[in-house]
Amino acid sequence: MATMAVKLADNSEAIPLRTKLQRVERRRKLRAITLVLPLLLLMSVSFVLPISRMMFNAIHDDTLLTLMPRTMAALSAWDGKDLPDENAYAALADDLKQVSTQKTTSLIGKRVNYELPGTGSQMISSARKASMLSNGPYKVALIDISPLWAQHDVWTLLKRGRSAYTAYYLLRSVGFQYGPESQIVASPPESSVFRDVFLRTFGISIGVTIATLLLGFPVAYLLATLPSKISNLLIIMVLLPLWTSALVRSAAWVVLLQDHGVINETLMALHIISQPAELIYNRVGTLVAMTHIQLPFTLLPIYSVMKTISPNHVRAARSLGARPFYAFWKVYFPQTLPGVASGCLLTFILCLGYYLTPALVGGPGDQMVSSFVAYYTNEDLNWGMASALAAILLTATMVFYYVYNKVVGADRLKMG
Repeated sequence: MATMAVKLADNSEAIPLRTKLQRVERRRKLRAITLVLPLLLLMSVSFVLPISRMMFNAIHDDTLLTLMPRTMAALSAWDGKDLPDENAYAALADDLKQVSTQKTTSLIGKRVNYELPGTGSQMISSARKASMLSNGPYKVALIDISPLWAQHDVWTLLKRGRSAYTAYYLLRSVGFQYGPESQIVASPPESSVFRDVFLRTFGISIGVTIATLLLGFPVAYLLATLPSKISNLLIIMVLLPLWTSALVRSAAWVVLLQDHGVINETLMALHIISQPAELIYNRVGTLVAMTHIQLPFTLLPIYSVMKTISPNHVRAARSLGARPFYAFWKVYFPQTLPGVASGCLLTFILCLGYYLTPALVGGPGDQMVSSFVAYYTNEDLNWGMASALAAILLTATMVFYYVYNKVVGADRLKMG
């Protein structure tokens, strides 16, 4: 036994100190990963996977490839110049008969109707009539059934359907579309609506961000310079709106801003206006309600930075002969920029995704991108279009964060 103990001691002493430290470090990292693993799994299931699926849906659509396999195979030999040959029409007739039997014609009609409005009903009618065709020639028969099959752009669309991936949804989101020869062209003005929607979304978000900064900066400065007892009470009042849902706050602004609401009645009682002002269901109501909701998100990061700034800096500048405003602007304000940038970035990003407030207090011309994402998701069931709009919005958010990181630095991000 004594000999064995001596051997174990010798083996223990033979292990280098570096190896021991590496083992301890590996165990420490393993414990840390074990503790973080549930959070990583939760983030993957609730955040990474849905966003990845959304990005995938923005460029993926295999409807035509899955439901019309014979036509897709026949079009592989088509040069795209004239109408396809008899083999392609025969394959089309077989596919139309099959989808009519499987009752999936509406899916094909809906997909074709996305790019060529008005063709969906003709597609459904053609499938119903094609089921009665017994033999060829199918080219003449299908053109007699519907002139749709004599249109070159329809066949061009079907040829693009040979791929499960498409740029159509992303192109439409930025005001472009496929032309008759599958070239990318600008959408006509009546179809290019999302460009204005994105500009409106960015415009409203920038307006709300500026408004919250102008209102929040002085309040944050006041809270940072007041005694703790008073500032703590005021901070509770600032945070109080966050204890209620955005729906309640938006509904409250409907009551306040309507024609015979509190604000209009007060202004008329003071003889400031003679008739109710239009404060709701327009851009004014949208900006006011969103500014109220977002104000704490801009104010708190600025306040957290201001609390760390020593008042001795401004006093030193004043003692050296600087005037009050010059000392504030050159000494105090530059130190608040990390908080200003953090609050403005947070507010701007949150505003990009607003849906409820513009729907309640805004007019038809104030609806933002999120409203259209909700429409395509819940009503039109066009997941490709909804994913493309959301993907562009996400990309814009990442670009703004990248710019912030380059200009200010993510390590200086102050969230309160």
